Amino acid sequence: MNVICPCGSNELYAVCCQPIIKGERKALSALELMKSRYSAYVYCEVDYIIQSTAKSQRKFYSKKEILNWAQESTWQKLEIVHFSKDTVEFKAHYQDQHKNLIIHHEFSSFILENEVWYFLEGESID
Repeated sequence: MNVICPCGSNELYAVCCQPIIKGERKALSALELMKSRYSAYVYCEVDYIIQSTAKSQRKFYSKKEILNWAQESTWQKLEIVHFSKDTVEFKAHYQDQHKNLIIHHEFSSFILENEVWYFLEGESID
């Protein structure tokens, strides 16, 4: 895909997040995984969103609900507020189906298992 990656890297999607989403390479950090998950929401790559979630947490997520949210939203931008080795605080800017501008502010935790990064849990910040 010859478009700029939605994660905010200013790189082409085809060399930034797409190879991670397509399983061609692993995310090298929690931050890179977070960015690829945002891009997956933009492109409705629900299987990747589930697969990049820690196995212990997958039962709490519904493919149908994720797909609905991804499809009903017009994703505007990802803003990284702060990150460390295994956490990322971010703001995802989007319009909902009613054209309301929304900022989803979250503090996310990640875990490295067998040299693969996974999303563990997120806490919304108001």
